[in-house]
Amino acid sequence: MDKIFNNTQIAFSLKSDTELDRAYFLFKLIANEPLVRIGTAVTNFALKAHLPVDGLIRATVFDHFCGGVNELDCLSVVDKMYTKGVSSVLDYSVEGKEEEAQFDVALNMTLKTIEFAKERKAIPFAVFKPTGLGRLDLYTKVGEKQLLSADEQTEWNKVKDRFELVCKTAHDNDVALLIDAEESWMQDAADDLVEEMMRKYNKEKVIVFSTLQMYRWDRLDYLKQLHEKAKIEGFYIGMKLVRGAYMEKEHERAKEKGYPTPICAFKQATDDNYNAAVDYMMHHIDKMAIFAGTHNEESSYKLLEMLAANGIDKSDTRVWFGQLYGMSDNISYNLAANGYNVAKYLPFGPVRDVMPYLIRRAEENTSVAGQTSRELNLLKTERQRRRLK
Repeated sequence: MDKIFNNTQIAFSLKSDTELDRAYFLFKLIANEPLVRIGTAVTNFALKAHLPVDGLIRATVFDHFCGGVNELDCLSVVDKMYTKGVSSVLDYSVEGKEEEAQFDVALNMTLKTIEFAKERKAIPFAVFKPTGLGRLDLYTKVGEKQLLSADEQTEWNKVKDRFELVCKTAHDNDVALLIDAEESWMQDAADDLVEEMMRKYNKEKVIVFSTLQMYRWDRLDYLKQLHEKAKIEGFYIGMKLVRGAYMEKEHERAKEKGYPTPICAFKQATDDNYNAAVDYMMHHIDKMAIFAGTHNEESSYKLLEMLAANGIDKSDTRVWFGQLYGMSDNISYNLAANGYNVAKYLPFGPVRDVMPYLIRRAEENTSVAGQTSRELNLLKTERQRRRLK
């Protein structure tokens, strides 16, 4: 397989010299762990103190990693990326809200993005986070089969109704729907809800996609068990495969509560797990659809090889590659240039409300070995190619 991901001219073709410089500057900052910690603390303080920092955040980190403050604001980015064959997944990235009114806002925003996706070829998926539609502690309680109070049962029924409405709307509008995975301790309840939606709406093809975090050592078994159910009950399986984004939190909670960590012991074990899940799904692609959410070049090459080996067309809509906006453009744009299905997650929302997401991105880039240095090297290569100093 030719090393197609090294072409920086294609990777950064949409970036002006100024945007290239900004990206280089940002990743230089992110590469410095103490600076990320200080920057995070200062940003949190500025936001809590209601200091006028929105403009500064918007001009730097926000515009690099986000599409806009609302769905309409994202359209220029969506259209621009689509000129290079890269699709978008509009992701309302407001995190950590706990009130019913906020869950209804997230519900309505998700329904709106489904309408958006129905009308635009450039937006092939809608997406939501389970905790966007209900409290994390409530999912945890349900997953642990704890007894709910009458109020909690009413609240949980509302969560189920929101799931139902989103999935039904996606099905009725023929829009594929990605449902994100979150912390392991709330995931069982979310998995049960998503399975229910797959049974109902994936009878003819995949509409509803769940998410497997492959840094969890139990997820491959879960996929195989789900496949057995699907065979018996006659539904299709859609899966977004990712490595996972809550590692430190997972380790801390396991230690604190005295149970074995759900995370693989080594990075290599996670990689092996990820590749094994891709392999399993490709062997059963007649009844499955894969959204390979990865910034890992090796995993991406492996999937390309499997497509070729199985004689599956590059543009087969059962196989998508996905990366986050602002990261791994060398993978996204080079895949699209070579005819594969690619979609970037395009986060949006009010600047202040999206800050938890942005801080998580910065921390993740700092902690994932090699991610930031790779971004920097690619940006440096392209700056040299353009003779920018």
